[in-house]
Amino acid sequence: MSRDSRYLEDLLHHDIPLTRALGLRVEQWENHELRVKVPLQANINHKSSMFGGSLYCASVLAGWGWMHLRLREAGIDDGHIVIHEGQIEYPLPVVDDAIAICSAPSDEAWDRFEAIYRRRGRSRVTLHSRILAADGRDAVRFTGQFVLHK
Repeated sequence: MSRDSRYLEDLLHHDIPLTRALGLRVEQWENHELRVKVPLQANINHKSSMFGGSLYCASVLAGWGWMHLRLREAGIDDGHIVIHEGQIEYPLPVVDDAIAICSAPSDEAWDRFEAIYRRRGRSRVTLHSRILAADGRDAVRFTGQFVLHK
């Protein structure tokens, strides 16, 4: 596990106690892509698949964690990250451990977000995360609008 991954996992477990109950682990932070894992057994439902609320949490936390690490790289440490809005789709059941993947927005979107924040002290960016089924298809698709404010 990289230093950034360990840092984020410790932060999440300290600042957002629910992450401990979910069994969340930060798997990887590389090339501005974050992967977080939640185990099926800690999040199982009555149909022996993963509970939708746990999948939603993992998807949001992948975005929140992505924002935190990316802001840290940009030297921005004076803001608070909040989820403003989120939409989720569950096209397939998740019947194994879930890996939520949050990839970077376009460079243009990130640059605009950062410039607005530095100028106004508040900005928002849309992030996408997904959870894959065992066959590689999207089992969960999440789109969230994250806000950073001083």
